[in-house]
Amino acid sequence: MKARWLALGIGLAAGLLVQMSASWAEGAYCGVARHAFLRRVCCPKPSYQWTCHTVMKTCPVVEYVPKQVTCYRTVCQPVYEQKMVTQCQYVPVVKYRECRETISRPVYETRWETRTETVCRPVYETKTRQVTYTVSRPVYETHYREECYTVWKAVVETKKVKVCTGHWETRQVTLPSTCAPATCQPATCQPATCAPRVVCQRVWVPEVVEKEVQCVRYVPEVQTRKVPYTVCRWVTEQKTGTCTYTVCRWVTETVTRKVPVQTCRWVQQEVVRRVPYTEMQLRQYQRPVTTVRYVEKQVPYTVTKYEPRLVYKQVPVQVCCPAPVCKVSCCAN
Repeated sequence: MKARWLALGIGLAAGLLVQMSASWAEGAYCGVARHAFLRRVCCPKPSYQWTCHTVMKTCPVVEYVPKQVTCYRTVCQPVYEQKMVTQCQYVPVVKYRECRETISRPVYETRWETRTETVCRPVYETKTRQVTYTVSRPVYETHYREECYTVWKAVVETKKVKVCTGHWETRQVTLPSTCAPATCQPATCQPATCAPRVVCQRVWVPEVVEKEVQCVRYVPEVQTRKVPYTVCRWVTEQKTGTCTYTVCRWVTETVTRKVPVQTCRWVQQEVVRRVPYTEMQLRQYQRPVTTVRYVEKQVPYTVTKYEPRLVYKQVPVQVCCPAPVCKVSCCAN
């Protein structure tokens, strides 16, 4: 399909090119070749002048038009189905069969017999006796020991020290004048005269006095004292006490008692036993099985194809034509 459309497009394009080349060849000389056979121009020195102009020509153009085409492809779609399948299986079955056999079983019988025996039995007696024993008891005594200790004793001493002291004295002090000039009239003004002043002041007069001062100092003194302490010693003493004890002696005596005696005898007996055995049996059962089968289905899909189409369009073409130019024309009929 694609090759056919491609060949058609190539054929249209080749025809179009041949037609355009013919039209171009015809217009290249603007009809000069056509008129050369009708009229002969004889020029001693011919010259040509080219004139070019643009003309519109109708040209065929191949265009490819897109087209949506619906195609179909075959798809296998799985379909799941569930069905019951019958299967066979061997199952073990336990069965029983009877077996007869003769066995011997014991039969026990008990009878009482009178027996005389000599036995020894214990006889317990309680007795008392005097016992001398030694005990130790603690004796506590108080003793004294001398112990030295230090005490601080105050000793009073008299010392002479120098003490800074003093007294107040009243003294006369002369102060300079501090008076201002007297206020007077300008015509009768005279200089003012001021005498110094004498003032009494109290003045502290220091002096050093030697005094006796009592000082107390502490002197260490060693003294002795008695300190009591307790001493423990153990003293041994003899004591007498009463001790009670038990004495056992064995006494022989004759005892008559009944003793059970068990006898055994074997008895033949026929028994029936059920003996299990396993037998395989074939059983059928059904179970679900899922099967798959494939179904063909046409699925559509869209494909874009390009179809060639011949369209005529106006195309500008530049044409150049030679025009002969002669100064002297001598043309023969």
